[in-house]
Amino acid sequence: MVSKEKVENYLDKTKRALDKIEISAPERSHNIKIAKDFLNMAESYYKDALHFYENDDLVNAFACVNYAHGWLDAGARLGLFDTGGDDQLFTLAD
Repeated sequence: MVSKEKVENYLDKTKRALDKIEISAPERSHNIKIAKDFLNMAESYYKDALHFYENDDLVNAFACVNYAHGWLDAGARLGLFDTGGDDQLFTLAD
């Protein structure tokens, strides 16, 4: 069972992470396409999580918000996103 409070906590954390990141890949690099794709995936899963949360489907909301944050963490670890060194919102390499 997934509690409403747990989902709300994860939604809040992921929203703060989305608000914090900036794409760090150079505009004319191949990595810019990857960074934008990762960000799009994160934002899409976050929106899905909100949709499920609003419809009281906590299990799917929890799954989607975790996928969203996973895309952000992967992008941060690959150096696609600047996280300001925040190791509370992101899983960084070092």
